[in-house]
Amino acid sequence: MSSWRVAVLGGGAWGTALATQARRSGYFVSLWAREAATVESIRNRSNPRYLPGIELAGGIEATVDAAAALAGADCVLAVIPAQALRAALGQIAPALPRGAPLVLCAKGIERDTGLLLTDIAREMAPNNPLAILSGPSFASDVARGLPTAVVIAAEDESSAAALAMRLSSGNFRCYSSDDMIGVEIGGALKNVFAIAAGAVQGAELGASAHAAMVTRGFVELRRIADAFGANPETLMGLSGLGDLLLTSSSTQSRNFAYGLAIGRGGNLDGLPLAEGVATAGIAARICLERGINAPIIAAVAGILDRAITIQEAVAALMARPLRSESDQGSSS
Repeated sequence: MSSWRVAVLGGGAWGTALATQARRSGYFVSLWAREAATVESIRNRSNPRYLPGIELAGGIEATVDAAAALAGADCVLAVIPAQALRAALGQIAPALPRGAPLVLCAKGIERDTGLLLTDIAREMAPNNPLAILSGPSFASDVARGLPTAVVIAAEDESSAAALAMRLSSGNFRCYSSDDMIGVEIGGALKNVFAIAAGAVQGAELGASAHAAMVTRGFVELRRIADAFGANPETLMGLSGLGDLLLTSSSTQSRNFAYGLAIGRGGNLDGLPLAEGVATAGIAARICLERGINAPIIAAVAGILDRAITIQEAVAALMARPLRSESDQGSSS
Protein backbone atom coordinates (compact mmCIF):
# COMPACT_ATOMS: atom_id res chain seq x y z
CA MET A 1 0.00 0.00 0.00
CA SER A 2 1.21 3.51 -0.82
CA SER A 3 2.12 5.84 2.04
CA TRP A 4 0.32 8.70 0.27
CA ARG A 5 -2.60 9.93 2.37
CA VAL A 6 -5.82 11.30 0.91
CA ALA A 7 -8.38 13.15 3.04
CA VAL A 8 -11.91 13.47 1.67
CA LEU A 9 -14.18 16.19 3.02
CA GLY A 10 -17.79 15.16 2.53
CA GLY A 11 -19.71 11.93 3.00
CA GLY A 12 -22.27 12.36 0.22
CA ALA A 13 -22.39 10.27 -2.94
CA TRP A 14 -19.48 11.94 -4.73
CA GLY A 15 -17.24 12.15 -1.67
CA THR A 16 -17.86 8.50 -0.84
CA ALA A 17 -17.22 7.45 -4.44
CA LEU A 18 -13.94 9.35 -4.61
CA ALA A 19 -12.86 7.91 -1.28
CA THR A 20 -13.58 4.41 -2.58
CA GLN A 21 -11.65 5.13 -5.77
CA ALA A 22 -8.63 6.42 -3.84
CA ARG A 23 -8.75 3.44 -1.51
CA ARG A 24 -8.83 1.03 -4.44
CA SER A 25 -5.71 2.81 -5.71
CA GLY A 26 -3.90 1.70 -2.58
CA TYR A 27 -3.83 4.99 -0.66
CA PHE A 28 -4.56 5.56 2.99
CA VAL A 29 -7.94 7.33 2.92
CA SER A 30 -9.70 9.26 5.65
CA LEU A 31 -13.15 10.78 5.21
CA TRP A 32 -14.91 13.48 7.17
CA ALA A 33 -18.70 13.48 7.31
CA ARG A 34 -21.05 15.42 9.56
CA GLU A 35 -23.50 12.61 10.30
CA ALA A 36 -22.47 9.84 12.68
CA ALA A 37 -24.77 7.40 10.88
CA THR A 38 -23.00 8.05 7.57
CA VAL A 39 -19.61 7.54 9.22
CA GLU A 40 -20.72 4.23 10.72
CA SER A 41 -22.12 3.02 7.39
CA ILE A 42 -18.92 3.87 5.48
CA ARG A 43 -16.85 2.04 8.06
CA ASN A 44 -19.04 -0.97 7.27
CA ARG A 45 -18.46 -0.54 3.50
CA SER A 46 -21.79 1.01 2.57
CA ASN A 47 -23.55 4.35 2.30
CA PRO A 48 -27.21 3.42 1.86
CA ARG A 49 -28.44 7.00 2.02
CA TYR A 50 -26.37 8.21 -0.93
CA LEU A 51 -25.12 5.09 -2.76
CA PRO A 52 -27.68 2.37 -2.04
CA GLY A 53 -26.73 -1.15 -3.03
CA ILE A 54 -23.05 -0.40 -3.70
CA GLU A 55 -20.28 -2.08 -1.74
CA LEU A 56 -17.51 0.37 -0.87
CA ALA A 57 -13.82 -0.31 -0.58
CA GLY A 58 -12.77 -1.46 2.85
CA GLY A 59 -10.44 0.45 5.11
CA ILE A 60 -11.79 3.99 4.64
CA GLU A 61 -11.18 5.77 7.94
CA ALA A 62 -14.45 7.69 8.30
CA THR A 63 -14.88 10.16 11.15
CA VAL A 64 -16.95 13.14 12.31
CA ASP A 65 -13.72 14.80 13.47
CA ALA A 66 -12.39 17.00 10.65
CA ALA A 67 -9.00 17.52 12.30
CA ALA A 68 -8.53 13.76 12.62
CA ALA A 69 -9.44 13.21 8.97
CA LEU A 70 -6.99 15.90 7.82
CA ALA A 71 -4.05 14.93 10.01
CA GLY A 72 -1.02 14.13 7.85
CA ALA A 73 -2.92 14.34 4.55
CA ASP A 74 -0.83 14.69 1.39
CA CYS A 75 -3.89 15.69 -0.65
CA VAL A 76 -7.33 16.95 0.37
CA LEU A 77 -10.42 16.39 -1.79
CA ALA A 78 -13.07 18.97 -0.86
CA VAL A 79 -16.37 17.37 -1.86
CA ILE A 80 -18.61 19.97 -0.25
CA PRO A 81 -21.63 21.58 -2.00
CA ALA A 82 -20.78 24.95 -3.50
CA GLN A 83 -23.11 26.96 -1.27
CA ALA A 84 -21.66 25.35 1.87
CA LEU A 85 -17.98 25.60 0.93
CA ARG A 86 -17.23 28.93 2.62
CA ALA A 87 -18.70 27.88 5.96
CA ALA A 88 -17.04 24.47 5.86
CA LEU A 89 -13.60 25.86 5.06
CA GLY A 90 -14.04 28.46 7.77
CA GLN A 91 -14.51 25.62 10.21
CA ILE A 92 -11.73 23.30 9.06
CA ALA A 93 -9.10 25.61 7.52
CA PRO A 94 -6.92 25.64 10.68
CA ALA A 95 -6.59 21.85 10.41
CA LEU A 96 -5.60 21.79 6.72
CA PRO A 97 -2.01 20.51 6.37
CA ARG A 98 0.03 23.45 5.09
CA GLY A 99 1.06 22.96 1.47
CA ALA A 100 -1.21 19.99 0.78
CA PRO A 101 -3.12 20.42 -2.50
CA LEU A 102 -6.77 21.27 -1.92
CA VAL A 103 -8.74 19.74 -4.79
CA LEU A 104 -12.22 21.23 -5.25
CA CYS A 105 -14.62 18.54 -6.40
CA ALA A 106 -17.96 20.40 -6.26
CA LYS A 107 -19.41 22.60 -8.99
CA GLY A 108 -21.15 25.94 -8.74
CA ILE A 109 -20.97 29.67 -8.11
CA GLU A 110 -21.52 31.21 -4.69
CA ARG A 111 -25.04 32.60 -4.82
CA ASP A 112 -24.57 35.63 -2.54
CA THR A 113 -21.26 36.90 -3.96
CA GLY A 114 -20.94 35.55 -7.49
CA LEU A 115 -17.53 34.14 -6.60
CA LEU A 116 -16.16 30.97 -8.15
CA LEU A 117 -15.19 28.23 -5.72
CA THR A 118 -11.49 28.81 -6.34
CA ASP A 119 -11.96 32.44 -5.25
CA ILE A 120 -13.53 31.26 -2.00
CA ALA A 121 -10.81 28.68 -1.38
CA ARG A 122 -8.02 31.22 -1.99
CA GLU A 123 -9.61 33.44 0.61
CA MET A 124 -10.31 30.75 3.20
CA ALA A 125 -7.29 28.45 2.69
CA PRO A 126 -4.41 30.67 1.50
CA ASN A 127 -1.71 28.18 2.51
CA ASN A 128 -2.87 25.40 0.20
CA PRO A 129 -2.32 25.15 -3.57
CA LEU A 130 -5.61 24.67 -5.38
CA ALA A 131 -6.82 22.27 -8.03
CA ILE A 132 -10.19 21.31 -9.52
CA LEU A 133 -11.54 17.87 -10.38
CA SER A 134 -14.37 17.94 -12.88
CA GLY A 135 -15.82 16.07 -15.82
CA PRO A 136 -18.62 13.72 -16.93
CA SER A 137 -18.95 11.39 -13.96
CA PHE A 138 -21.74 9.90 -11.91
CA ALA A 139 -20.86 8.94 -8.36
CA SER A 140 -22.49 5.53 -8.68
CA ASP A 141 -20.35 4.69 -11.73
CA VAL A 142 -17.12 5.65 -9.96
CA ALA A 143 -18.12 3.79 -6.79
CA ARG A 144 -18.78 0.67 -8.84
CA GLY A 145 -15.44 0.98 -10.60
CA LEU A 146 -16.93 1.61 -14.04
CA PRO A 147 -14.77 3.38 -16.67
CA THR A 148 -14.74 7.14 -16.07
CA ALA A 149 -12.59 10.01 -17.35
CA VAL A 150 -12.26 13.40 -15.65
CA VAL A 151 -9.93 16.38 -15.78
CA ILE A 152 -7.81 17.88 -13.02
CA ALA A 153 -6.85 21.53 -13.40
CA ALA A 154 -4.24 23.42 -11.41
CA GLU A 155 -2.48 26.75 -11.82
CA ASP A 156 0.41 25.12 -13.67
CA GLU A 157 0.49 22.08 -15.91
CA SER A 158 3.13 20.22 -13.91
CA SER A 159 1.08 20.35 -10.70
CA ALA A 160 -2.05 19.25 -12.55
CA ALA A 161 -0.18 16.40 -14.24
CA ALA A 162 1.29 15.21 -10.94
CA LEU A 163 -2.15 15.11 -9.31
CA ALA A 164 -3.70 13.46 -12.36
CA MET A 165 -1.08 10.71 -12.23
CA ARG A 166 -1.59 10.18 -8.51
CA LEU A 167 -5.39 10.00 -8.71
CA SER A 168 -5.62 7.87 -11.87
CA SER A 169 -5.87 4.12 -11.65
CA GLY A 170 -7.74 1.24 -13.19
CA ASN A 171 -10.97 2.51 -14.69
CA PHE A 172 -10.56 6.07 -13.36
CA ARG A 173 -8.57 8.16 -15.83
CA CYS A 174 -7.55 11.75 -15.05
CA TYR A 175 -6.43 14.22 -17.70
CA SER A 176 -4.61 17.41 -16.71
CA SER A 177 -5.14 21.08 -17.52
CA ASP A 178 -3.79 24.45 -16.44
CA ASP A 179 -7.04 26.24 -17.37
CA MET A 180 -8.72 26.41 -13.99
CA ILE A 181 -11.20 29.08 -15.12
CA GLY A 182 -12.39 27.06 -18.10
CA VAL A 183 -12.76 23.84 -16.10
CA GLU A 184 -14.56 25.61 -13.27
CA ILE A 185 -17.00 27.52 -15.47
CA GLY A 186 -17.78 24.41 -17.50
CA GLY A 187 -18.60 22.44 -14.37
CA ALA A 188 -20.70 25.17 -12.79
CA LEU A 189 -22.82 26.23 -15.74
CA LYS A 190 -23.55 22.84 -17.29
CA ASN A 191 -25.88 22.31 -14.32
CA VAL A 192 -28.05 25.23 -15.41
CA PHE A 193 -28.30 23.93 -18.97
CA ALA A 194 -29.13 20.46 -17.63
CA ILE A 195 -32.15 21.96 -15.86
CA ALA A 196 -33.20 23.52 -19.17
CA ALA A 197 -32.78 20.22 -21.01
CA GLY A 198 -34.78 18.37 -18.38
CA ALA A 199 -37.57 20.94 -18.50
CA VAL A 200 -37.83 20.64 -22.28
CA GLN A 201 -38.07 16.86 -22.03
CA GLY A 202 -40.50 16.99 -19.12
CA ALA A 203 -42.77 19.33 -21.07
CA GLU A 204 -42.69 16.84 -23.98
CA LEU A 205 -41.45 19.43 -26.45
CA GLY A 206 -39.67 16.78 -28.49
CA ALA A 207 -36.19 15.43 -29.18
CA SER A 208 -35.47 18.22 -31.64
CA ALA A 209 -36.09 20.87 -29.00
CA HIS A 210 -33.92 18.96 -26.54
CA ALA A 211 -31.04 18.80 -29.02
CA ALA A 212 -31.40 22.50 -29.82
CA MET A 213 -31.43 23.43 -26.12
CA VAL A 214 -28.26 21.47 -25.36
CA THR A 215 -26.45 22.74 -28.44
CA ARG A 216 -27.32 26.40 -27.93
CA GLY A 217 -26.56 25.98 -24.24
CA PHE A 218 -23.06 24.91 -25.20
CA VAL A 219 -22.74 28.07 -27.31
CA GLU A 220 -23.62 30.15 -24.25
CA LEU A 221 -21.18 28.14 -22.14
CA ARG A 222 -18.31 28.91 -24.51
CA ARG A 223 -19.35 32.54 -24.76
CA ILE A 224 -19.28 32.98 -20.99
CA ALA A 225 -16.00 31.11 -20.61
CA ASP A 226 -14.45 33.33 -23.27
CA ALA A 227 -15.57 36.43 -21.37
CA PHE A 228 -13.75 35.10 -18.30
CA GLY A 229 -10.56 34.48 -20.28
CA ALA A 230 -10.77 30.70 -20.50
CA ASN A 231 -9.14 28.66 -23.24
CA PRO A 232 -11.93 27.77 -25.71
CA GLU A 233 -10.41 24.32 -26.23
CA THR A 234 -11.08 23.50 -22.59
CA LEU A 235 -14.82 23.76 -23.18
CA MET A 236 -14.54 21.21 -25.99
CA GLY A 237 -13.23 18.67 -23.50
CA LEU A 238 -14.41 16.62 -20.56
CA SER A 239 -15.26 19.49 -18.21
CA GLY A 240 -17.28 21.35 -20.85
CA LEU A 241 -18.95 19.44 -23.67
CA GLY A 242 -18.45 16.05 -22.04
CA ASP A 243 -20.05 17.03 -18.75
CA LEU A 244 -22.85 18.92 -20.47
CA LEU A 245 -23.81 15.92 -22.61
CA LEU A 246 -23.88 13.54 -19.65
CA THR A 247 -25.73 15.87 -17.29
CA SER A 248 -28.31 16.88 -19.90
CA SER A 249 -29.37 13.38 -20.86
CA SER A 250 -29.86 11.22 -17.79
CA THR A 251 -32.15 11.18 -14.78
CA GLN A 252 -29.09 10.15 -12.75
CA SER A 253 -28.27 13.86 -13.00
CA ARG A 254 -29.99 15.72 -10.18
CA ASN A 255 -30.15 18.86 -12.32
CA PHE A 256 -31.75 17.09 -15.27
CA ALA A 257 -34.20 15.35 -12.93
CA TYR A 258 -35.09 18.69 -11.35
CA GLY A 259 -35.76 20.20 -14.78
CA LEU A 260 -37.80 17.15 -15.72
CA ALA A 261 -40.02 17.72 -12.70
CA ILE A 262 -40.43 21.39 -13.65
CA GLY A 263 -41.42 20.48 -17.20
CA ARG A 264 -43.96 17.96 -15.96
CA GLY A 265 -45.41 20.42 -13.47
CA GLY A 266 -44.52 18.06 -10.64
CA ASN A 267 -43.89 18.71 -6.97
CA LEU A 268 -40.34 19.96 -6.41
CA ASP A 269 -40.40 19.53 -2.63
CA GLY A 270 -38.06 16.84 -1.40
CA LEU A 271 -36.06 16.52 -4.60
CA PRO A 272 -32.30 15.99 -4.07
CA LEU A 273 -30.04 19.04 -4.09
CA ALA A 274 -29.59 20.36 -7.64
CA GLU A 275 -26.70 22.82 -7.64
CA GLY A 276 -27.92 24.45 -10.85
CA VAL A 277 -30.89 25.85 -8.92
CA ALA A 278 -28.57 27.98 -6.80
CA THR A 279 -26.29 28.81 -9.73
CA ALA A 280 -28.89 29.93 -12.29
CA GLY A 281 -29.87 33.23 -10.70
CA ILE A 282 -26.36 34.43 -9.95
CA ALA A 283 -25.15 33.28 -13.39
CA ALA A 284 -27.94 35.27 -15.04
CA ARG A 285 -27.01 38.34 -13.00
CA ILE A 286 -23.32 38.01 -13.90
CA CYS A 287 -24.16 37.72 -17.59
CA LEU A 288 -26.45 40.75 -17.42
CA GLU A 289 -23.82 42.85 -15.64
CA ARG A 290 -21.08 41.82 -18.06
CA GLY A 291 -23.23 42.21 -21.17
CA ILE A 292 -22.95 38.53 -22.06
CA ASN A 293 -25.72 37.19 -24.28
CA ALA A 294 -27.09 34.17 -22.37
CA PRO A 295 -30.83 33.83 -23.07
CA ILE A 296 -31.10 30.20 -21.92
CA ILE A 297 -29.53 30.95 -18.55
CA ALA A 298 -31.84 33.95 -18.18
CA ALA A 299 -34.83 31.75 -19.07
CA VAL A 300 -33.89 29.09 -16.51
CA ALA A 301 -33.49 31.76 -13.84
CA GLY A 302 -36.92 33.14 -14.73
CA ILE A 303 -38.52 29.70 -14.58
CA LEU A 304 -36.97 28.95 -11.19
CA ASP A 305 -38.20 32.32 -9.90
CA ARG A 306 -41.65 31.41 -11.27
CA ALA A 307 -41.63 34.60 -13.29
CA ILE A 308 -42.30 32.65 -16.51
CA THR A 309 -43.44 29.15 -17.48
CA ILE A 310 -41.41 26.71 -19.55
CA GLN A 311 -43.82 27.28 -22.45
CA GLU A 312 -43.39 31.07 -22.22
CA ALA A 313 -39.62 30.68 -22.02
CA VAL A 314 -39.48 28.50 -25.13
CA ALA A 315 -41.78 30.88 -27.02
CA ALA A 316 -39.52 33.81 -26.12
CA LEU A 317 -36.41 31.91 -27.21
CA MET A 318 -38.00 30.95 -30.51
CA ALA A 319 -39.06 34.56 -31.15
CA ARG A 320 -35.54 35.99 -30.75
CA PRO A 321 -34.11 37.79 -33.81
CA LEU A 322 -32.53 35.49 -36.35
CA ARG A 323 -28.74 35.59 -36.54
CA SER A 324 -25.80 33.64 -37.91
CA GLU A 325 -25.11 30.42 -36.02
CA SER A 326 -21.41 31.25 -36.01
CA ASP A 327 -21.98 34.63 -34.33
CA GLN A 328 -20.20 34.31 -30.98
CA GLY A 329 -20.52 37.95 -29.97
CA SER A 330 -21.37 38.76 -26.36
CA SER A 331 -24.07 41.32 -27.14
CA SER A 332 -27.70 40.46 -27.89
